[in-house]
Amino acid sequence: MPGVPGAPAADSGPPAPPPESNPAQAVLVGLLNLSCLGLGYVLLKQWVLAAVCWAATAVLLLVALPADVDGVPTGLLAGYGVFLLAVAADGARRGLRAPLALGAGPGTAPRRLVLPLALALVLLVVPVGGSVAYGVARDEAVEQSLLDRLAAADTQVKSVAGQSFGGSEHTYRKALAVYQDLGTKHAGSRAGRLVPDRIEDYYTAVSAPYGQKKFCEAVPALKHLRVLHESVDRRLLGELPGKADDPLAHSWYECGTAGLGVAGVETTAGEHLNALLSTFPESSYARQVEPKVAEGIRTRSAAIAGGTTDPCDAVTELRRYGTTVALLPRETFAGVSRQHGEAVRKGDFACGVDQFKDKEYTRAVETMTQYAKDHPDSPQAGHARNIAIAAEIAQESPAAGKQLPPAEAPGGSRMVMVVSNDGPGEVELLYTGPVTGRVTLKACGTCKPYQGSLARNAPKIKACTGPSSKYPKATLLLPAGDYHFLQKRDRTITASAGDKASTATIEPGYSYTNCLYVTSGYGF
Repeated sequence: MPGVPGAPAADSGPPAPPPESNPAQAVLVGLLNLSCLGLGYVLLKQWVLAAVCWAATAVLLLVALPADVDGVPTGLLAGYGVFLLAVAADGARRGLRAPLALGAGPGTAPRRLVLPLALALVLLVVPVGGSVAYGVARDEAVEQSLLDRLAAADTQVKSVAGQSFGGSEHTYRKALAVYQDLGTKHAGSRAGRLVPDRIEDYYTAVSAPYGQKKFCEAVPALKHLRVLHESVDRRLLGELPGKADDPLAHSWYECGTAGLGVAGVETTAGEHLNALLSTFPESSYARQVEPKVAEGIRTRSAAIAGGTTDPCDAVTELRRYGTTVALLPRETFAGVSRQHGEAVRKGDFACGVDQFKDKEYTRAVETMTQYAKDHPDSPQAGHARNIAIAAEIAQESPAAGKQLPPAEAPGGSRMVMVVSNDGPGEVELLYTGPVTGRVTLKACGTCKPYQGSLARNAPKIKACTGPSSKYPKATLLLPAGDYHFLQKRDRTITASAGDKASTATIEPGYSYTNCLYVTSGYGF
């Protein structure tokens, strides 16, 4: 019946009860929010919250893509995981009593499929599929990174191709370290599987000087290759171990023998040959060393004896041989050492003779004086001393160098020559002719220099006219012939002293005197 005007309105009844809780619906919304796309909020029509989920996922994608070797930072992943759990929990809370009409009634069967489908979408399609796709992309990034490292190492090897190993060793070793790392720590990668071939290429590049017959340059390179197994896993080397042995032995031999007698490399040659003899003593190259050295000495000695080479140059070369021989095993090279000593002895004498004949008297004096000291037991020691005396006289009197002093004194009678010293200080008299020698006379304590003949009012010099006992004397026994004399007096005794050359002819049946004195110059 209609209400009475002015009467109070009738009561509309109690308020509607809150929606009934639906745990399955809560789980559905929470799982949809785990999809990384905020789909639970979309189902609830909570667009602002859905947009927040989209923004978080966009940030993650911006950081993660494109996939690289390092992957996504751990902190970002942890933060994003916490965020997903938070929105899943919030979605479940909001969906517990949300009026989504997912309950019973017509068409409920299709609705019952929503939850399983959502689970498949969340747990399989979106996160699992995304993780798999990202993992594949990251694996490819890792593979590409390893291939890039391999390519960089290849470039390093190529960049020093043709250069000496000594100057490029650091670069080679850097590349080798990369090959070792890729071949062992990343053996299953595409780059790792290429390493054995790259090490073959590395061997070819480093050993190139040997193929070019640059044996000395090849030695350090081959020594490095011979011990590759110490720095590279043997499984990566294939058939390379031992491959450098024969080339190294060959290079040591060629480089060592090429340095025999060469200035500046005598010691290096000995070191190479020593290394060959100690490392590969049974090799064919080691067996050739002793004959090769001996032949070199023999050839140079024969050239000196035959006059086909400058003996001074040849003996200098022989001395360099000696430096090398001295570094080789004494027992094996004892015979070669004796052969070398004999060749040097003959070469030294021939050099001194050649210098005398070429009028290089100062050098001849040095060579023959040293020869007599170095080879005192030599049959030629006395002759060498005589040549040195004749060369010393020839420095002041070139005529004394017209011919070598004889190797042996002539026979027959000899004439007496008494030599007296009428001057201050000790005096040495050198002579050469049919015989050669030197004699030293002691100082005359009371003798003084005579005035020179050009001095004003100078009296005639009357040397050695005092009592005979006053003057130190020496007696020479000289075969007949022409002689050159050289008086040598120490200039520190008196400023007027010095070397004085003279000549004399000794005739058979006569005796001679020779007075040695000093003049005081012009005496003005």
